[in-house]
This record gives sequence, structure tokens and C-alpha cells, in this order.
Amino acid sequence: MDFEEEKKSTSSHELTSSELELDGVHDGLEFPTDEERAVLRRVSDTIPWSAFLIAIVELAERFSFYGCSVVFTNFIQQPLPPGSSTGAGFTNGQSGALGLGQRASTGLTTFYQFWCYVTPVLGAYIADAHLGHLLLQSSAIGAFSVALIVMGLGTGLFKANISPLVAEQYKRTKLFVKTTKTGERVIVDPALTVARIYMYFYLFINIGAFTGKVGMTYSEKYVGFWLAFTLPTIIFLLCPIVLLAARSRYTRTPPTGSVLATAFQLWRFATRGRWSINPLRAWRQLTAPDLWENAKPSHIEESQRPRWMTFDDAWVDEVKRGLKACAVFCWFPLYWLSYNQLNNNLTSQGATMTTRGVPNDILSNLDPAALIIFIPICDQLIYPGLRRAGINFSPLKRMTAGFVVGSMAMIWAAVLQHYIYKTNPCGDHAATCKTSSGEAAVSPLNVWIQSGSYILIAFSEIFASITGLEYAFTKAPRNMRSLVMAVYLFSSAIAAAIGEAFVSLSTDPLLVWNYGTVAVISIVSGVLFWMSVYRLDREDTKLNSLHR
Repeated sequence: MDFEEEKKSTSSHELTSSELELDGVHDGLEFPTDEERAVLRRVSDTIPWSAFLIAIVELAERFSFYGCSVVFTNFIQQPLPPGSSTGAGFTNGQSGALGLGQRASTGLTTFYQFWCYVTPVLGAYIADAHLGHLLLQSSAIGAFSVALIVMGLGTGLFKANISPLVAEQYKRTKLFVKTTKTGERVIVDPALTVARIYMYFYLFINIGAFTGKVGMTYSEKYVGFWLAFTLPTIIFLLCPIVLLAARSRYTRTPPTGSVLATAFQLWRFATRGRWSINPLRAWRQLTAPDLWENAKPSHIEESQRPRWMTFDDAWVDEVKRGLKACAVFCWFPLYWLSYNQLNNNLTSQGATMTTRGVPNDILSNLDPAALIIFIPICDQLIYPGLRRAGINFSPLKRMTAGFVVGSMAMIWAAVLQHYIYKTNPCGDHAATCKTSSGEAAVSPLNVWIQSGSYILIAFSEIFASITGLEYAFTKAPRNMRSLVMAVYLFSSAIAAAIGEAFVSLSTDPLLVWNYGTVAVISIVSGVLFWMSVYRLDREDTKLNSLHR
């Protein structure tokens, strides 16, 4: 069903004013024929400036978030350095405060990761997030734990809503034809434009993360934790200023009320009479091609329609597509297991190597630095080059590549950990090794060898994490975008919960097993992921066109 047919639907669903406005942005455009759809090259449209304004807000928020969280591992794991009252390690020492060890630091930071992504449906953003950063200026473990909880609430509602908001700044939804400066006729694809918006949105996220991490790592190292927790608070205050100053420039979709209950009722209606105590029969009936067709209003006599059935056939198709996207995200917790290692264990690994005065947690900045470099390269060279070569590197293929590259990052970490144990004076008890004078005894291996893990994780994010944002937006019904985005973010919370089961491996002499196990999980889940979605991959273009 195209956009014009959708307007003429005989159902009781009324188009909102924002949907009518969307129709206006297509005036004067040339739409492709079926033949042109098959042969013309597809390109993305220009990104509206309002999307960049929203990305600046996210940059400030991510500076604040990562600027604080980058120092959590040292704050929890390492003891207060001798002669330091602020936790600063200065030139030759290791920054620290609480001295609770690696298992405690991994457990608390993993809980923080879980809490931040389980709260998108609970969090209150502005007030709670401000309070969280201020609480971090206390060094007591009780206040620190409270701060983690409050900051998690602050992240919740914000993350689930700003991600759809940035893509909603682009209003076009239909394919159209234009002629380039070289005279080539191409198809401008809104789906590719949304993908590009999220590429640059993620770029801004990582500019904020990189500057926050680098600045706060050196603040922790040479001044103390108080500065590493205060500066993000100040930068965070830019968020409401930018939002208020540019509020008239944003495209804002008016609320239409909660549709979760209606979507659930639709699902119950579609699945009635299809359940069975025989699991194979139930699976066949619940995945039958006519499951959703029989639930469309046009297939039901008007007198027999339930009161809540006030939508049209097109919305049923969109809900079906959104649920398929949610099923795809069920695999993402296994991807995030490898990504989450950079938040704790890889930082701890760096502390057991020769740093030559470099803070051990500075290496984690290679991840956002690599993203800042390679996102524009992918957008300007790699992805367009693949399209010119006729290679369809579709969203589901990119996600699969993300699993594989994440596994490669963990293999790098496992091999490196093996050689740390081999070269450390204390063998496989590297994290607690001390010299006769009480100073940390480390492996002679240079900490920059860790670069491979961080750069590979960055590439896996480009393929999996950015594409996940894109997929959540393009596959969700127009009035359920925040909900589907929250489901995608919730996959990270599940990963953190699963990660808690690996805390027992987050200590010497088991760290090779930790990285190796995560590597195997990532590659196996990548294979199973592709086996489960390759049929869905063939329908990607069709699914994107449902609301046009």
C-alpha cells in the first residue's frame, strides 16, 4: 500500500496533521517507475540541520555520561594511592579510591550498564540526571551506589526518545528520482537517509564520549576524582540550553496516546485459536503467513469488529513489521557481551601492562576515536562503493558482520591476556602482583597492544549498534517508535544481566577463559542470528515501503 492508497483507506483511522504534513514534502517530486526501481542506483538525501542540533544535545549528554563512567573502574577497583587525598595517581602511580578489587568493579559497572538500559520506560531525565552527577562527588561507596542508580534513571527516558527524535527531523518517506550534477539519474531512498542520519548521530555521540573520556581520564590521573565528576556536570548543563534555544526548529510528532495496549490486543486477536499443547503445531500456526491477514479490519465485518479496532490495514502491517524487528533484537544481548568488556575488564587488563605514564583507562578512548575516523569513511566511501558494485550490504547483513567482528575483538583480548600471564612476574596473578617495595609489578608488554581490541569493537559498533538504531526506527509503526527503540536499548540491559554471570571469570587466573568464552558466544550467535533472519533480509525493501 503506497502513501496515496493509505490516505484513501476505508477504515476509521484518521491521518494526523503531522502525517498530512508529510504528504506535502513530496510535492513536485518525480517518483520512480517499477523499472527504475530495479535499475537505478540508490542514494541518501541531505540531512536536515535540526537533526544536527539534536545530535549536539546528545554529544553533551554523552560527554557527561562517559566522562564519569570511564573512571568508575579505577575508582572502585584500585586503592587510594599513597600520599594522595584525591585519588590521583600522578605520573607513576595508579589512580584509585575504594580498593574493592576487579570482581567488585566489574560487578558494579555491569550493574550500571544493566540499570541504564532497563530504565528507558521508567527514567525521568533532567532532574534525576543532574542529581546523579552531583552525588558522584562523594567518595563513599554507599553514595556512589546511589549515584549509579539515579544516573541510570536519568539515562532511561532520554535515550528511548532522543534516538527516534533525531530521525524524525527528516520528513520524506517515499522514494523519488533526481538527477545528479554528473547527469546520472538516481533514486533517493529515505531508508538510506535514515541510516545516514544515525551514522552521524553516532559520530556526535562518540565525539562527546571521546572528549569526555580523555578529559576525565587525565583529570582523574593528575587532579583527582572530584574534578572527573564535576566537569561532566557543567557540560551537561548545556543540554537544556540548546534544547530551549532551538525548540522552534525541531519537527516534533504530537503524542497520539499509548498504543501498546492496542498492539497487544491486536496480537491476541491475531493468535486466537492458534495455540496448542503441541509445540510444533503451535509454532506452525503462530508463524503461518495468514496470521496477520485475518486480523486486518478489511477482513472483518464492521459489525463484528472489537471497539479497540480503530486502525486500518496498513497499521496492522506496521505492527507486524515492528514485532519482527523486536525479534531481531532478541539476539543483541549476545552481541553486547563482547562490547561491554571495554567498560571494565579491558580497562583492568591495561593496568597489568607497561603504561609509561599513560593512564590505563585512556586506551578505551581508541573506541570512540576509531568511530570518529571510520564513520565518515563508511558513509562516504565504503557503503556507496558497495552499492555501486551492486552489493547489497543490508541492515541484517551489517548486524551479522557486527557479531563476527565483536568475536574477533575478544580473540585479540584473549591472546593478549595469555601473553600478559606469560610475561608477568607473578604469572597468572597479574592484577595483584607487587614488587618488594609494594609497587605494582606489571608485564613488560606495552599497553598500546590493546589497540586491536578497541578498534575491532569500534567496527563492530558501526555494523551492529548503529544499524540497530536505524532498524528500530525504520521498522517501527510511526506511533510506536519510542517503544521499539526502548526494546532495542533493553537488549543492552539483558546483556549486562547475562554479564553478571561472567563476573566470576573476571579475575586472575581466569581472564583468558572470560575473553575466550565471550568470543565463542559472539561468533556462534552471529551464525545463528543470520540463519534466523536471512529470509527476513530478502523482505527488507518491501518492509521499508509499508508506510509510504
